[in-house]
Amino acid sequence: MRRYFGTDGIRGIINQDLVPDIAFKVGNALTALKRYPVVLIGRDTRQSGDTLSLCVASGVCSGGGSVIDVGICPTAGVAYLTKYFNADYGVVISASHNPAEYNGIKIFNSRGYKLLEDDEEEVESCFKTPNLIGHPKLGSYKKMDTAVDFYISYLSKAINVDLTGLKVVLDCANGAAYRVAPEIFKKAGAEVFQYFTDNSGMGINANCGALYPEKLKEKVLAKDADVGYAYDGDSDRLVAVDDKGNIVNGDMLIYALALDMQASGELKSNLVIGTHHTNMGISNALKKHGINLSRADIGDKYVMEMMLKRGAILGGEQSGHIILLDYMTTGDGILASLKTSAMIVKNKKKLSEFTDVEIYPQTNINVNVKDKIRVINNEELAELIDKCRNELEGKGRVLVRASGTEPKIRVMVECKDAELGKDVAEKIAEAVRNT
Repeated sequence: MRRYFGTDGIRGIINQDLVPDIAFKVGNALTALKRYPVVLIGRDTRQSGDTLSLCVASGVCSGGGSVIDVGICPTAGVAYLTKYFNADYGVVISASHNPAEYNGIKIFNSRGYKLLEDDEEEVESCFKTPNLIGHPKLGSYKKMDTAVDFYISYLSKAINVDLTGLKVVLDCANGAAYRVAPEIFKKAGAEVFQYFTDNSGMGINANCGALYPEKLKEKVLAKDADVGYAYDGDSDRLVAVDDKGNIVNGDMLIYALALDMQASGELKSNLVIGTHHTNMGISNALKKHGINLSRADIGDKYVMEMMLKRGAILGGEQSGHIILLDYMTTGDGILASLKTSAMIVKNKKKLSEFTDVEIYPQTNINVNVKDKIRVINNEELAELIDKCRNELEGKGRVLVRASGTEPKIRVMVECKDAELGKDVAEKIAEAVRNT
């Protein structure tokens, strides 16, 4: 059983849950799994990113591996560059949407896919005995801050659409997108209004980015823009705001992209992969257009796993992880925003015209707990959840799960009757607090 890895790598508060020794062990473990590997490392803007990057690099070099450190780079950029440089592994130092005091470690294989659970367990198994290589077989370290330009060039070519005349607002969350997203949109011809592009790391995700789309809404309306995009700290999430100021989450963006891809003949098997959190309204709307939605476990790597098994090329999560498999092997908020912009320009429509869907009201409550595993396995809580599901049968859904990255139990109730859904969610949340 994995001790360190959650649903999206290793994550925790720096020097508390996530200490430098763990980063060293991760890097060193990769040299135990493969002899003399090449490991590419990238990070978001957090101040702790330098420390953890160097610790991972030290672990790799002490085991005889070679490191390419690309500096600040979106998570999807690391996945792309891992393949571009024929590296054996890619490592991202980021806590994604979490506050600045958090950080994390994600690992990609040589093909640019996140490691699956069995692979993560294998990495952890190497923590017990360090792989230390003596002189002169120690590895090498190379800094390559300009490598992100190859990722920028790739995305610039991916859409192949002139965005001249499109007014775009970008909220870069003071994270890894700070330079990449504005540069690409400007190259494509869009009129760009950019915000939260500080790269000091102090304000990453702080009242900005994908978790705070209200800020983006204000900017879009103030600038009378056609569309706005908000990323998170490592820009693997995307939340949009349309021309009318409506917040457009991952579910709605996937729906719009699915219909556009179906119309152009790109959507293989008329299949989209979502999660157990994907709104029932989206599922029903897709079905009306002959598109099936299959649900994976929550976590973009589980979405990817199902996409590969089922042959789907579009999938993602309500939170804004959107995977366009013909272009990228992981969720990429910048790519998704470019494809959405191309859709708008190509069809000569506003984003608001693509998202006319009846959404079932959802109540989401996050409860902080000391021991999320003990709580989620409590029998009395399980009985209450079953009772609530029976109460909502035919009218809605209940989802209760332990967060994969934080000490929280997440409660989601989806119901056509918003008040009923809220009452059920609060009843479950209260039971969680008392467990």
